[in-house]
Amino acid sequence: MTEFLQNLLGYEAGWLLATLALILLIALPLMLGVAMIIYVDRKIWAAMALRRGPNVVGPFGLLQSFADGIKVFLQETIIPSSANKGLFLLAPIITFTVALLAWAVIPFGEDMVLANINIGLLYILAISSLGVYGVVISGWASNSKYPFFSAMRAAAQMISYEVSIGFILISVVLLAGTFNLQEIIKAQEGYIFGIVNAFAVNPLIFPMAVVFLIASMAETARHPFDLTEAESELVAGYQTEYSSMSFALFWLGEYANILLMCALNAILFWGGWLPPLNVDWIPWFDIPGIFWLFGKMFFFFFVFSWVMATVPRYRYDQLMRLGWKIFLPLSLIWVVLVSGFVMVQKFGWPL
Repeated sequence: MTEFLQNLLGYEAGWLLATLALILLIALPLMLGVAMIIYVDRKIWAAMALRRGPNVVGPFGLLQSFADGIKVFLQETIIPSSANKGLFLLAPIITFTVALLAWAVIPFGEDMVLANINIGLLYILAISSLGVYGVVISGWASNSKYPFFSAMRAAAQMISYEVSIGFILISVVLLAGTFNLQEIIKAQEGYIFGIVNAFAVNPLIFPMAVVFLIASMAETARHPFDLTEAESELVAGYQTEYSSMSFALFWLGEYANILLMCALNAILFWGGWLPPLNVDWIPWFDIPGIFWLFGKMFFFFFVFSWVMATVPRYRYDQLMRLGWKIFLPLSLIWVVLVSGFVMVQKFGWPL
């Protein structure tokens, strides 16, 4: 498409139009996916609690999220009189925008990626780190003590688990030998005896896959780590003073980040868009890779919802202890173990 538009409109205009079209091709389905995944989330919680969940608006309640969106859109935006108006409105925009930026390097198939850059993993780590600014700004600009306390909690929580996630990513990079997400996926093809397409089947890497799944819940402030929105302590967290579309942008950004973490779990440890098994006698490869990726993402999202419906919330001291005293030392030790494993693979056992 880019080449066609460049021949039609010239190099610069063609590149710009093609890039904008590809961005919309990712962003618009992502927004639709967020709306539907909220519906799925509520249905899973209802099933866990033996309830029906959304079932009134549309067939099987499928249009409930869109009805909620219209309701929020038509509400009045209320800004507290003592708030910093500019920063108060800027915070949800930052959160929402940063949540979308990370998807630029996510590979949906063999040739289905907006920006196939060699430092894709570093790009995602950097972009996800920027999300804390929207949270902190929203808490400070509200000029209310409960949102401010929540923002400080969120900043400490996100920074704590980003450190562990960074060391886990180093283990993956050591195995794959690259920061490019497409190459990381291809490195998982036929990984164990040429049969399984996943790093996680390696007993050395499987613990890090589990730790990354738990850390991704904490990084997105998902239950049982949603201490930033603990109702008994902080009302509704840093979103307390928000209403209308400014509140909706926080929700959209939060669920976009959850989907991103589900995608990263699938890409880094479970083969991404590759089929589960690398065997010719099963017509795996006739199925487009994007369906395999979406299927794995949905599985991890189900795990997120399952945990939210069944696991009690942590205390904040337990949350910090898990991040700093368990996950950080564990991920550091695993970097040493994986690097040793890679050296033995490459050079053999030392004499």
